[in-house]
Amino acid sequence: MKLYGGIDLHSNNSVVALLDEQDQVVYRKRLPNDAAVILEALAPYRTAIEGLVVESTYNWYWLVDALMEADYRVHLANTAAIVQYEGLKYSDDDSDARWLATLLRLRMLPEGYVYPKGERAVRDLLRRRSRLVQQHTANLLAVQNLFARNPASRSAATRSSGSRPSGSQSCCQIPTKPWRCKPPSWPCAP
Repeated sequence: MKLYGGIDLHSNNSVVALLDEQDQVVYRKRLPNDAAVILEALAPYRTAIEGLVVESTYNWYWLVDALMEADYRVHLANTAAIVQYEGLKYSDDDSDARWLATLLRLRMLPEGYVYPKGERAVRDLLRRRSRLVQQHTANLLAVQNLFARNPASRSAATRSSGSRPSGSQSCCQIPTKPWRCKPPSWPCAP
């Protein structure tokens, strides 16, 4: 008998569901997020399990790593691409775990890439840096747009900066190339 597993992962617990080829639930239980407990629960079904689907949430690394080290065939579900069937009567953790297992059984599971364990830290840092750069750009554009909408404020800020040598910037002025500017000294002095 072949079994297909779905794991609905949360911050402190997971719902594990195993389905057979006729889509009948063989095992279903809410377990604490402890790799040893989950592996122990899956152990009696180990030889029959064709694959396990783990929901791609913010905390999937530990579970996928533990299952792969135990030689389970692991699939990472791309949750953004999964569409729930509109006719489902219930939508809870149990039905989500069953739905993941059903998608695997039907070979309709949209999968995400399981990034190699050694390279995840670099990827996470690059993603964070990208978000910070986007946030910085959005903030800079918001201030520039504010000055563009209020030309009187802009000329007042320019006048308040007094006479400065060319190339120097007041902290009240918006630099055109902020990456070349030195941080302003606080408080602003004209």
